[in-house]
Amino acid sequence: MEQRFTFNQVADVYQASRPGYPDALIDDVIAYAAIGPDDSMLEVGCGTCQATISFAKKGCAILATDPGAEMLRGAREYLREFGNVDYLQTTFEALPDTYTGCFRLIVAAQCWHWVAPDVRFTKAAKVLSPNGALAVFGPVPVRLPERLRDVFRHVYLEWVGRWLPPPEVWYFPDGPFKSWFDESGLFQPVAHRSYPWVWRHTTASYLAFLQTRSDHRMLAAEQREHLLADLAQAIDAEGGRLDIDYETHLYMSRLV
Repeated sequence: MEQRFTFNQVADVYQASRPGYPDALIDDVIAYAAIGPDDSMLEVGCGTCQATISFAKKGCAILATDPGAEMLRGAREYLREFGNVDYLQTTFEALPDTYTGCFRLIVAAQCWHWVAPDVRFTKAAKVLSPNGALAVFGPVPVRLPERLRDVFRHVYLEWVGRWLPPPEVWYFPDGPFKSWFDESGLFQPVAHRSYPWVWRHTTASYLAFLQTRSDHRMLAAEQREHLLADLAQAIDAEGGRLDIDYETHLYMSRLV
């Protein structure tokens, strides 16, 4: 199975365990795009709508897309009270040509790296209206508590064979996102903003979150079981609580 499709296996856990996005980020995106009541926006890879709900509360008219049927089932249930959100099961690559020039704003929350490189920006430019904006954002863990960091490293080396930075570090300013915008030649200079926050976990909530990570979904079931059990033991030894410093990074640009 392609890694980006593994989220659909755990849609209910994803809905319960993934965080939302800072209100300030949502406000900044809406202001940057100058999106009005007559404008439409597209969300790429909406998942179970952790970001969508914040835009829906602002009254935005949204087409929320995702390749996973179970993810969209969860999204519809989660946002059942909002009449300003429509849903379409599709990848961004397969979005029909009928949407050419339709959207004032495209948002992609922690999913833009999954879109095929040769499609990302050309397709975005195609479906955006003149002077439309693209906003790409994702949360990045900045640091674990020091006492747990070394224990986690040992556990991952034992059960996974490697201890690497999480894939979310791509969203840091020294990652590839700004250069991807620049290299496309289709968008104006990128505006970048960062929003710090703390994600407070219990042992159970942290393990639930890990079960929604695609790299963990790709592990063999027994391997994942041992990994999670040892991580749980480590967190329990610290009182069953884990606070992780995060930054959510936002990249925005308008069509040239």
